Amino acid sequence: MRSRKRDVDQRIAELQRILNHSATSLEILCDTVMDAMLSESRTDDAALLLARTHALDPHHVADWDVGPDPAQVPGARKFAVDQVDAWGLEEAAFVTELVVSELVTNAIRYGEPPIRLRLIRDTSLICEVSDASSTAPHLRRARAFDEGGRGLLLVAQLTQGWGTRHTTSGKTIWCAQALP
Repeated sequence: MRSRKRDVDQRIAELQRILNHSATSLEILCDTVMDAMLSESRTDDAALLLARTHALDPHHVADWDVGPDPAQVPGARKFAVDQVDAWGLEEAAFVTELVVSELVTNAIRYGEPPIRLRLIRDTSLICEVSDASSTAPHLRRARAFDEGGRGLLLVAQLTQGWGTRHTTSGKTIWCAQALP
């Protein structure tokens, strides 16, 4: 979008104006943006990625701040089970309780405050635990006599997927459970 002939702020304002008009498809919107923003005699390649998002119903998201104390873990488990029950997903309560216990315990033990637990009910049940540390966990196989090291393995086996998302203020560990 840089041009020697026009100011960057002008170009951004023009892009915003074009994107504010609805289009019947993302492909048409992409073509409209490319035609308006790029000159016919361009010498460089250009790419544009557009995506439609949808906001979740606020009743499908639940957040809870967790203090950096192991005594907070039972409260986090109760919050999660109560929320899953309120959503009518009682069948998911047992796995959710285990997952929350593992992820919150790890955040308290290895992360940094603030710690936040979030449950999202969408096409799957997503559990996220965020903290201010940028250190990402890794899956490891504990030996027979190890007292720890099985938490993420357990999360991986009980859910359909898990991962780490880095943020400007730390990281979020997430996992997704299939809904019944």
